[in-house]
Amino acid sequence: MKHFGRTIRDKREQLKLSDRAFSLRQVATRVGIEPAYLSKIERCEVKPPSEATIVQLAQELEIDKDVLLAMAGKVSSELQEVIRKRPQLFANLILQLKEAPDNAILQVVREVRDSNW
Repeated sequence: MKHFGRTIRDKREQLKLSDRAFSLRQVATRVGIEPAYLSKIERCEVKPPSEATIVQLAQELEIDKDVLLAMAGKVSSELQEVIRKRPQLFANLILQLKEAPDNAILQVVREVRDSNW
């Protein structure tokens, strides 16, 4: 899996190919951080930013916020709240799925999503 900063840079550069509004300076301004700081993030010179900044970057760059947070070694406040409600169940679920192949995990996700509880 790519590093957090490289993912940000690659996605921003991809979007910039069709829209100049995705220059480093313009993205940083819209997210509310200094361009120099975004540059350091993209070059992996600093730790990933706060959850709020990562969420803004995800929205700006059209990346799933939970995926981007996970790449940064973080879990969203929203997911933390879900886990806190049933910590033992989620811990067991995650540990059981740890070695499962992707197709098995996708099957579980589809079953949960499509079921009527």
